[in-house]
Amino acid sequence: MLEAAADLFATRGYAATSINDISARSGRTSGAVYFHYTNKEGVALAVVRDRFADWGHLRSRYTARDVCPLENLVGLSFAVAGSLAEDPVARAGARLWAERATIAAPLPDPFGAWTFGATRLLARARQRGTLSPGVSPARTAPALVRAFYGVSVLTAPLDAHEDAGSGRGEGRRRGQIVAERLYEWWRLVLPALYVRRGDPGLLERAARAATEPDHPLAEHA
Repeated sequence: MLEAAADLFATRGYAATSINDISARSGRTSGAVYFHYTNKEGVALAVVRDRFADWGHLRSRYTARDVCPLENLVGLSFAVAGSLAEDPVARAGARLWAERATIAAPLPDPFGAWTFGATRLLARARQRGTLSPGVSPARTAPALVRAFYGVSVLTAPLDAHEDAGSGRGEGRRRGQIVAERLYEWWRLVLPALYVRRGDPGLLERAARAATEPDHPLAEHA
């Protein structure tokens, strides 16, 4: 039921989706929907909470102490980007967050947890001597999270528009487009974060480690 609602929210938006639509898409009665959720706002809140507001299921994979913290940070970004590109529930959460002014319920803010996690990884990189001396973890993490989110959410629509005009749009997968742009973004950002003796292969390793063999981002990594 939640995935049916998420698919509708992701493709149609919140205002254009009704409880009857969710009922029809999920194969459940409207009564069954109301049994689990008080109203449409409740469904939207559940979607946002499920895979957009809390990335704990991904963060736990990138806390290994024997791996460079910056490599963990990059790897986590590819994993989250893959989820936002390919997971309909995560995509719906992002769209609902963008449309939160139209939803009569407070939605959880996902950026606090992201920023906290990024700050910890940057601080750990500072302790290991791999973070450039002029970089402040507390000030840098919010900027990284906001820029990364923009790359992840805006890339596919913008590239799809460009590709349609150039005739290259057929068959390009959303995840692959996001992976390409995220890779380019990190190539610009990492030199500002990493000390001069930084490992030039970090980006490639992190991107590869963040993707499973059957994941669309693995094609780029």
